Amino acid sequence: MRRYLKTGPKTEDGEALQRVEERVRAMLAHLRQERDAAVRAYAEELDGWVQPFRVQRAQIDAVATRLPETFKEDFAVCQQQVQDFARRQLDSLIEIEAEVGPGITLGHRHIPVRNVGCYIPGGKYPLVSAAIMSVGTARVAGVSHVIGCAPPRDADGIFAPTLYALDAAGADEIYCLGGVQALASMALGCVGMTAVDMITGPGNPYVAEAKRQLFGTVGIDLLAGPTEILIIADDSADPKLVATDLLGQAEHGPDSPAWLVTTSEALGNQVIAEVERQLEGLPTKDIAARSWRDFGEVVLVENDDEAIAVSDDYAPEHLEVMTARNDYFLAKLRNYGSLFVGEETTVAYGDKGIGTNHTLPTGKAARYTGGLWVGKFMKTVTYQRMTPEASAGFAPVASRQCETESLLAHKITADVRIDRYGDGN
Repeated sequence: MRRYLKTGPKTEDGEALQRVEERVRAMLAHLRQERDAAVRAYAEELDGWVQPFRVQRAQIDAVATRLPETFKEDFAVCQQQVQDFARRQLDSLIEIEAEVGPGITLGHRHIPVRNVGCYIPGGKYPLVSAAIMSVGTARVAGVSHVIGCAPPRDADGIFAPTLYALDAAGADEIYCLGGVQALASMALGCVGMTAVDMITGPGNPYVAEAKRQLFGTVGIDLLAGPTEILIIADDSADPKLVATDLLGQAEHGPDSPAWLVTTSEALGNQVIAEVERQLEGLPTKDIAARSWRDFGEVVLVENDDEAIAVSDDYAPEHLEVMTARNDYFLAKLRNYGSLFVGEETTVAYGDKGIGTNHTLPTGKAARYTGGLWVGKFMKTVTYQRMTPEASAGFAPVASRQCETESLLAHKITADVRIDRYGDGN
């Protein structure tokens, strides 16, 4: 029964995605073959960077002395919030061992990934806080070695607050390197890097595609496309605040969807008008206006349950709830990256460091995965232990199952244990 009060004309450009895929595939093939030489060539071609890639301690210290104390203090607050929450998450990961039958012990352990590479994007909006979300969380998880990469912003290299953030969050090595060549270097161990086991971080479509194609060579956190926001609001919500929060995410890029699902037609129309009014004075109007025009939607639904159904269908990266029944929505909603309950909180809080991680699923991936968290840096591995009597007792079952599947060498491994541990019956 949903009805659209506003919808955007734009859909995913399949041809553009194919061009990105083909370009990245060619770049990765070149990088695998030529390694350091290809990295240097792409860094000069795409970023104009010909300086050494590894950032030295003297450069980091010089940047730290120049940055305002207020920035460093604010960063410390955000880092503490994120890492404290990550520690609480870590505490929830319990290792188990249980005797599931006479002489049969099963268990699992949580083991941190050894080497991780964290990419921090530059571009129009250098996401300084991404260093906390990736490097800082990896450190809490117990990752042994962390590499940080960020593209040069100007002739001095990495954006100064980003460089400080990577160091303060705990990166062991920092490289001034961007894009596909940065991800490939971390995955393959180019330009002096230790080859990593996992790469994390957001980025432009080329970065996202490089992560997709490198998956398997290394692990990844998740695939993230253009950022998304969906707000569920009823007639108790403030249309000005709803409009503000929609535009707060629309400024990310011209392809960033901003969706409103509401049970109130009056509120929906008020928000549409308010967005247009606020756009007039918005410093990032050029981007946000295109995003709202092409990808903004206002969906009218009959009741709260239909609002939940629509939201779960969209499976948004960021989901805000501004209703008279916020607890009901918290209990019932299933598909989202991160949920912001009530008008008192906003996506920007999560983005910058209230504590939850801002690396979140997009493109309906929230149907099957959550975002980056301390558990993403952990491997849950299992083990088995048996007494001779238990081995002899289970061996005939395993032997018959192997025979059913025609896995006769498997069958022999069970049969020899019957002979070794059995009593002859």
